[in-house]
Amino acid sequence: MSQDSATATEAVRKLSGRRRREIVAVLLFSGGPIFESSIPLSVFGIDRQDAGVPRYRLLVCGGEEGPLRTTGGLELTTPYGLEAISRAGTVVVPAWRSITSPPPTEALDALRRAHEEGARIVGLCTGAFVLAAAGLLDGRPATTHWMYAPTLAKRYPSVHVDPRELFVDDGDVLTSAGTAAGIDLCLHIVRTDHGTEAAGALARRLVVPPRRSGGQERYLDRSLPEEIGSDPLAEVVAWALEHLHEQFDVETLAARAYMSRRTFDRRFRSLTGSAPLQWLITQRVLQAQRLLETSEYSVDEVAGRCGFRSPVALRGHFRRQLGSSPAAYRAAYRARRPQGGGPDIGDVIESVVPAQAGSGGRRATAPSAAHAVASSAIGAGHPEHGKQGPDAYAGGRPTLPGQRSAP
Repeated sequence: MSQDSATATEAVRKLSGRRRREIVAVLLFSGGPIFESSIPLSVFGIDRQDAGVPRYRLLVCGGEEGPLRTTGGLELTTPYGLEAISRAGTVVVPAWRSITSPPPTEALDALRRAHEEGARIVGLCTGAFVLAAAGLLDGRPATTHWMYAPTLAKRYPSVHVDPRELFVDDGDVLTSAGTAAGIDLCLHIVRTDHGTEAAGALARRLVVPPRRSGGQERYLDRSLPEEIGSDPLAEVVAWALEHLHEQFDVETLAARAYMSRRTFDRRFRSLTGSAPLQWLITQRVLQAQRLLETSEYSVDEVAGRCGFRSPVALRGHFRRQLGSSPAAYRAAYRARRPQGGGPDIGDVIESVVPAQAGSGGRRATAPSAAHAVASSAIGAGHPEHGKQGPDAYAGGRPTLPGQRSAP
C-alpha cells in the first residue's frame, strides 16, 4: 500500500470528541537527547502557513516532575504536564533516557488513555521503548534505532521489531528509527494529514528530502556491546567475526567455548536472543554485502570469502535476508552512487545498517524474524542508552523505500 493511500488514514479507534488530531502533545522526559526532542517541536510547533503548511497546535508536556535535564546539562521546564495529553489527538514521545529502565507509571497511564480514546501515538527513536512499556506495541510491527532494536525485541517479545525501516506506520501507532528518521516520520504525518504538497513545502523549509529512499541498511558497527563484552562467549563471537572467510559451523564455535552444542545454543540464545546458526548466517550475508559494495570480486569469489560452501548457498541466504540476488544488490547499490564514487547527500544524512529482509506479511512470526536483528546483537552499544540484546522483526518490504504502512 502506498505511503499516501495507506497512511493509515483513520486510526483504528474513533477519536474522542474532546481530542483534535491537529493538537499535538510532545512528551518529554529528563535525560532525553535534545536533538530528538526538538524534532517534533520544530515540525509541529512553528507556524509556517506562509509556506503552505497547515498549522498544528503544540502542547509540550513534562512526563515527570521538572526541571528536565537534557544534552549538555541543560535544564528545561515544560508549559504543560501530563493532564494536557487529554486534549491531544496526536501524542509524540521523541526519546527515552534509558533503554533498560522503565518509564514513569503516570506517563504510561496517560499514553494508554490517549490511545484508548483514539489518539495517534508516535514514538521516535528510543521513544518506542515508552510505547512498548505502555503495551501499545504488543502484536504490532515497530522500529527503532538499529542499535537498540535487539534490546527492544528482547525486552518486549510480543513486539514485531523491524530494524530495517526508517519508520513504521501501523495506523494509530507509529514508530521511527533514530534522529533523522524522526524527521521522516514527522513529514509522513504531515503528508497523511494534509497531503503531499504540504509535506513537500515543509521539507523545503527544513532543507531535507520529502521522502528518503532506503532503510537502515548501509553501515554496521561490529564492536561488541557491553552485555556480551564481559561474557565468556565474547571471545568466541569475536573469533567468529574475524574468521568469517573460513568454513566453520556452530559445532566449531561450541568447541571453542568448551560447551556441548545444546549448552552453547542455549547460552548464546539467552545472551543475544538469536540462535547461533541464524546469527552466523546473518554475519556471512552482511560480509557479502560489504564485499559486493566495495570490491570487484565475482559473486562466486564473494561466496568463498564469506565462508559459504557454494555460490548457491550465498544466493539462497542472500535472497532470503535481502529480497534480491547478490548481483542485483550490487547493481542497485552502484546505481545509487553518484559518478565519482563519493557519497550522495542521502548517504551523509543517513546513519544506517545493512538491510535484512524476510518474507511474510504485516505480522512476523518468531521463525521468520529470527535472523534479522541478530547482526545488531553484536553491534555497537551506546554510552547513554546502554545495552543491546536480541532480535525479531516483521517481514515484508514497504511499497515505498524506507517506510512501511499498515495494510
